[in-house]
Amino acid sequence: MNCHSKMNIFEQKEVLKTIEILVDTREQDTEKSRKRYEEFGVPYTKKTLSYGDYTYNLILPNGTKLYDNSETISPICAVERKMNLDELAGCFTRSRQRFQREFERALDNHCRIYLLCENSNWENLLNGKYRSKFHPKAFAASTIAWMIRYNLNVIFCKEETSGKLIKEVLYRDAKERLERGEFDG
Repeated sequence: MNCHSKMNIFEQKEVLKTIEILVDTREQDTEKSRKRYEEFGVPYTKKTLSYGDYTYNLILPNGTKLYDNSETISPICAVERKMNLDELAGCFTRSRQRFQREFERALDNHCRIYLLCENSNWENLLNGKYRSKFHPKAFAASTIAWMIRYNLNVIFCKEETSGKLIKEVLYRDAKERLERGEFDG
């Protein structure tokens, strides 16, 4: 493939068949996490991500991978997973500065970032149905401000669907980028 050619639809489909989910090395190895990874339905590898918990890798038509596996990866798309509103509340309170630095690194890299919060919904967040003293109005304000500030997409889901959702978000991001020619040449 020369440096000015555009991938055709068949090449794009072949690239998508090579999708592999990269799981941040800080994700704990538990029975629940292994079940989530199985739900991906595609291969996964543990890698060090500079932000987020999950991203994808692809093999491009020239045989190179989107990300070199030997280094810390600063992805163009990432999913940050929280197990519930309690954990998310902690990120906006006790761990706010660390959490903010992570999102600033993502923003600096023009990363499309998704915050997937399991066992949660807006109603529980707005009505204080979580274990934290974080006031619901402040919690909602922080969440929505970060959506705007960091171009953050918030997804609430049940724990049992998070693996499929993570894979679907990453797959669709890769497909959209391929169709727009972002990985051409």
